Amino acid sequence: MPSAKSTPGGITKYIFVTGGVVSSLGKGITAASLGMLLKCRGLNVRLQKFDPYLNIDPGTMSPYQHGEVYVTEDGAETDLDLGHYERFTGEPTSRHSNYTAGRIYHSVLSREREGGYLGQTIQLIPHVTDEIKKAIRSLAGPGTDVVIAEIGGTVGDIEGLPFMEALRQMALQEGQDNVMYIHVSLVPYIRAAGEVKTKPTQHSVGRLREIGITPDAIICRTEKKLTKELKEKISLFCSVPHDAVIDEPDVKDTIYEVPFIFIEEGLDDLIVKKLRLPAKKRDTGPWPGILDTIRNPEREVEIGVVGKYGELQDAYKSIYEALDHGGLANRCRVNVRRVKAGDILEKGAAYLLEGVGGILVPGGFGSRDIDGKIEAARYARENGIPFFGICLGLHCALIEFARNVCGLQDADSSEMSPNTESPVVCLLDGHKELKGKGGSMRLGAYQCELKKNSRAYQAYGGKNIRERHRHHYEFNNDYKQHFEENGALFSGINPEHDLVEVFELPEHPWFVCCQFHPEFSSRPTAPNPLFKHFVLACCINTD
Repeated sequence: MPSAKSTPGGITKYIFVTGGVVSSLGKGITAASLGMLLKCRGLNVRLQKFDPYLNIDPGTMSPYQHGEVYVTEDGAETDLDLGHYERFTGEPTSRHSNYTAGRIYHSVLSREREGGYLGQTIQLIPHVTDEIKKAIRSLAGPGTDVVIAEIGGTVGDIEGLPFMEALRQMALQEGQDNVMYIHVSLVPYIRAAGEVKTKPTQHSVGRLREIGITPDAIICRTEKKLTKELKEKISLFCSVPHDAVIDEPDVKDTIYEVPFIFIEEGLDDLIVKKLRLPAKKRDTGPWPGILDTIRNPEREVEIGVVGKYGELQDAYKSIYEALDHGGLANRCRVNVRRVKAGDILEKGAAYLLEGVGGILVPGGFGSRDIDGKIEAARYARENGIPFFGICLGLHCALIEFARNVCGLQDADSSEMSPNTESPVVCLLDGHKELKGKGGSMRLGAYQCELKKNSRAYQAYGGKNIRERHRHHYEFNNDYKQHFEENGALFSGINPEHDLVEVFELPEHPWFVCCQFHPEFSSRPTAPNPLFKHFVLACCINTD
């Protein structure tokens, strides 16, 4: 993509993305798409997400409520939308890219306890709203042209009101030419009546205007493209220019189509004009080729993902995305067979995984359904099926190998069985005294040294790598020699603490497991090497 220049005088501009009518409209994908388009115009862009819930971060939240926890390079446990931000823009996120109401209030109250407010009465306005604005500006600076901030939830939610008030104040303090409000709203199609209804969007924008914010653009999430007449109606009733009513219909093939829909609607031109940005001519770089590969793959492969949350799309969001990226690198469409680990013990691995090109066991926590994951690893090992184990998937493969190859019948993880006599996976000494659950794991990017002639070294093309982690438990080095005597290769080691990062079986067609989470570093424009080589192995196995 073209190199970027700072805005005149180093002034950072701000785009605020709000949502209306219902949640789960895809504001994260919308914000990420805006970021990608502005990068294609030669601008430096940073993105962030504000979540109105009171958790400090999503690290302790159930995947049923929140989906996956996305981990940044600097070790923050964040909202899954940050994964979209990184995948669309290629720009790294950080702990400054995700703030919750809980984190904001915690900062305010901690400062009050320390005497930082000099005896003032602490109130939502100005103290909480000032803290929110401070968080927004944490990404600003001479090297940032535009900060895009997405506000979670829906306009009118009581917990989101302090954030909306902070956004209102930003335009007053930064100047109208430096702030743009974009509202994403549902425009439903009533199938029984055969009509598209604009009234919910009118009410949503009305609530926004009551707060003191008039949107500069409205992005309409629809099943069907809006007619000229419907756009004119929304424009009139919501007080936005006609060309600022933007269609965002459901996409057919991939979420990476969304930026190109915005290009057709002229949204990037509208943003550049409103914020007076010194943008270059648009250069979409590799993206048209990526879309062509997605739409016209040369082959297909099916991969079984065996997890605790097989039915949840968002629980393993980055895994599914990284598999798609691995497919892109091989001009292949990856079809995922979601297998609930708990069903394997009931129906059998052979029945549920028959015919797949490869098997992946992702990360997770807790003992529920762990035996199903261990059985999936055994089935892959014994039948020569490419296998990829990530974090807990590594632990399952280690336990299976210890029991069925090394002869350690009672081998287990001390997470699942604290009193096991053969703890091949155990808690690190430094973690044994930790009491809290939030933010207490090995988090963020760590170094790993790869051994030559290993599959991991072959994939990465070098010895030294950095990947992101999120875990407490590690391989127990007391069993290292025993494993190696039985054919295991520990091909990746953290040099600082001598921790096993990668476990392979050299005699197997492709059996690689890692302690880190390579899915977090994968991009459509730069697929993670392990996913690229895993998908290739799956294709070869299918052929």
